[in-house]
Amino acid sequence: MYTYTPRGVCPRAINIELDGDIVSHVDFEGGCNGNLKAISKVVEGMTVDEVAELFEGNTCGRKPTSCVDQLVKGLRLAQNA
Repeated sequence: MYTYTPRGVCPRAINIELDGDIVSHVDFEGGCNGNLKAISKVVEGMTVDEVAELFEGNTCGRKPTSCVDQLVKGLRLAQNA
């Protein structure tokens, strides 16, 4: 289990489990509960690169980042941990 502390978004933490480069589990602490539960289900079974291709660089409103963009940052760090 790797815990990433996102910056510039509502969730306080993103808990990540990888099996090699495959996302086996993700859960967000805080944020938009329903949306983030759905995102967690969508990314399970995907590779880190597949998730990055979909979500890296996405923004939220006027913010320069988003929950899914921060997820990609956390996945990259978890992958190298």
